Amino acid sequence: MIRLQGIEKRFEDGFQALKNINLEFKGGEITVLIGPSGCGKTTTMKLINRLITPTRGQITINGTDISTVNPVELRRKIGYVIQNIGLFPHMTIAKNVGVVPRLLKWDKHKIDRRVNELLRLVGMDPDLYRDRYPSELSGGQQQRIGVIRALAADPDIILMDEPFSALDPISREQLQDELIRLQQEFKKTIIFVTHDMDEAIKIADTIVLMKDGEVVQTGSPEQVLRHPANDFVKSFIGKKRLRAENGLEALPIVDEVMADNPVTAYPSRGLAEALKMMEHRRVDSLFIVDRNHILRGYVSIYQVLDQYGEEGKTVADVMKPVVHTVRTGTPLTVALKLMSKYGLTNLAVVKNNNQFVGLITRGSVVRHLAEVYPPAQREEPAYEGA
Repeated sequence: MIRLQGIEKRFEDGFQALKNINLEFKGGEITVLIGPSGCGKTTTMKLINRLITPTRGQITINGTDISTVNPVELRRKIGYVIQNIGLFPHMTIAKNVGVVPRLLKWDKHKIDRRVNELLRLVGMDPDLYRDRYPSELSGGQQQRIGVIRALAADPDIILMDEPFSALDPISREQLQDELIRLQQEFKKTIIFVTHDMDEAIKIADTIVLMKDGEVVQTGSPEQVLRHPANDFVKSFIGKKRLRAENGLEALPIVDEVMADNPVTAYPSRGLAEALKMMEHRRVDSLFIVDRNHILRGYVSIYQVLDQYGEEGKTVADVMKPVVHTVRTGTPLTVALKLMSKYGLTNLAVVKNNNQFVGLITRGSVVRHLAEVYPPAQREEPAYEGA
């Protein structure tokens, strides 16, 4: 557990960045610090690895005052991921990931095993990527390396300062999903800074909303959504954000016509969270998947609204089974016939043991047809007497 007690921070120019901050960060959970620019969220996070020191107050990690710990030793035990990634351009991917283990004087074979293990963990083949340089990777791949580098020495605490904000929307959502999956496996204590409420709702166990150097509200996403503390919180939750639409290729099998980033939720998500996700993505239903992305059911907005007044309920309590699905590789014509026969507005695409990979929708079909059969450029016929 990390505890901040009576923390204040005043810089040399007189600016007071933090005012009497009292917070507890629970072990094994993702706590998101969120708020507008200049609210103090990054300052709060940097205090934990002593990149800056408080003007007043005490910070303890598992009961130990960090002011008594050598800052270099402290930082080697805390993972750190930043927005601009910070990979060393002259080092290979393997050497980048192994930086902290080398400082900790791990055996070379142990470092190599750890690097390979972590690359596989985020779907990057070690034989293909370990000897490449950062400039040879996409932005999303570089950010994955930044995340696993923070995991390399197996720290209990990981600090993440707006790590995905510079990425395109699809890469950003993929990495959010990756972070949730990794967290369910490793149960690290993660402090994540963002200014995006949608990101906070998606990944957080606890949200800490800040303004002008003070904590305005703390709670689970469900609690913050249901019981905003004041008008500022209501306004912050209600901010609309534009996200790019998924592009779809016009090819004749479902894999390449489907929307491959459909809206999903885990069974443990609360009803208020589900409603917010539907509002943000402009959909009227969510598909429910487990941590292995196995399709467990779906929930519609009507089911959520019907049970919304009962606090404590999750989407698992109201979801229904998905009756109709198609497997990857199925011809689009088969999917269309199935949708027509049963009057479906969408159709889930699965692989292996019912693993959810995409969604055929009326919109994706129309887009497919528009690309395959573009309107002909032709002159309008002339009519005498017109």
